[in-house]
Amino acid sequence: MDLLERRSVLALAMIYLFRMLGLFLIMPVISVAADGLTGADAALIGTAIGIYGLTQASLQIPMGMWSDKIGRKRVIVIGLLLFATGSLICANANDINVLIIGRAVQGAGAIASTLMALLSDVTREQNRTKAMAIVGISIGASFMLSLVLGPWVFDLVGLSGLFYLSFVLSLVGIVLIVFAVPNSVQHTFRRDTTPSLLALGLVLKDSKLRFLNVSVLLLHGSLTALFVTVPGLLIHQYGLALSQHSWLYLAVMGFAFVGMLPLVIVAESKGKMKGVLVTVIVLLGLSSILLQWAPYLWVFGLLLWVYFVGFNSLEATLPSLVSKLAPVGYRGTAMGVFSTHQFMGSFLGGVGGGWLLQHHSNSGVFWVVGVVFLAWSLVGLAQPAPPQLSSLAFSLPNMTADEITKLADQLSKIQGVEGMQIFKDEQTAYLKIDKKLLDKDTLMRLAPQVIL
Repeated sequence: MDLLERRSVLALAMIYLFRMLGLFLIMPVISVAADGLTGADAALIGTAIGIYGLTQASLQIPMGMWSDKIGRKRVIVIGLLLFATGSLICANANDINVLIIGRAVQGAGAIASTLMALLSDVTREQNRTKAMAIVGISIGASFMLSLVLGPWVFDLVGLSGLFYLSFVLSLVGIVLIVFAVPNSVQHTFRRDTTPSLLALGLVLKDSKLRFLNVSVLLLHGSLTALFVTVPGLLIHQYGLALSQHSWLYLAVMGFAFVGMLPLVIVAESKGKMKGVLVTVIVLLGLSSILLQWAPYLWVFGLLLWVYFVGFNSLEATLPSLVSKLAPVGYRGTAMGVFSTHQFMGSFLGGVGGGWLLQHHSNSGVFWVVGVVFLAWSLVGLAQPAPPQLSSLAFSLPNMTADEITKLADQLSKIQGVEGMQIFKDEQTAYLKIDKKLLDKDTLMRLAPQVIL
């Protein structure tokens, strides 16, 4: 990467980090901290935790498409301003309903897909995978930091202080997007990064993608549901003060990252993706059920570690699978639908977890989450093993319609090319390839601009 690309990628990664911190810092504390608000009960607190997911899910794809028309940076600034406004509403809320409204406004700043599209705009194709990996690390780090820092920061500044911090982080994000990221009018590889209405039906009908979409919905639904009940359980059953929860989460998340690595390596490198997916879903189900019976804090922590090993493993492998299984040339649409399910899961988990806690106690939450995962593992067993394919995109030189038709015919006949589309308006070719079988020499001869 050159200096401008490095600066842009780091700035976008920081915007991702700050925005996700703003959303998730309250997760490990809000179920306890919001209890004193006027009108608060478990169901409404759960709604406050998850409502951001509803507005995120509703606006994720529309805002990504809007950015094609009015510009990426404008949409991102608008999204961050919405997030800042929601943070101020939450910081000054004395009523649970006002807090819910503020969280909904926070979620309305649905800029994840637009940020990824801008990342594609400001990086060259040979550096794009590395750039997306850096942003991916920042997203994962934001969640881990939120669990660890949330209780500590809450102990210092309270719930309002957490939301004021979110407000400040959103303003820092605006400064970064305006001054650190260059303006770009070249929306290259648009279909790989932004949703397309034309491909939406194709993606929604795909049964393999549907399994992955429902999986991420259940994954994030379980997370939100568990954090409706876990903080209070740690306080009342195990006598662990809220300010001390950070130490538990630090140990659990640190070791969970280590425990995740072998599973991801086996899934990706050894071609055992289906077996790992089913195993991980079973682990999520069993650990969720057993959490309610943990007799000691260390046992609870161990089971929570098992849950997060499974959570982190799915969080790492599901997006990779979506990318591999997406229709050729429409990865942006597939990822947009995937993200929509992810945020909708957070909403359903918050609302459902709060309702279960109010009407059926902690055990109801753990049982429902666990049984749903175990039932979903049976669906996973019935799924075909996902193919080990990769996506490849490259720009075309100025070519006539006849030349493009001829090139498309030649590319489709190359050994290892499993799917291919060329979009004349974008002057871009998209390939789905099997790297083990790919005839690289022939591909390089036909398209020397390809970066393998």
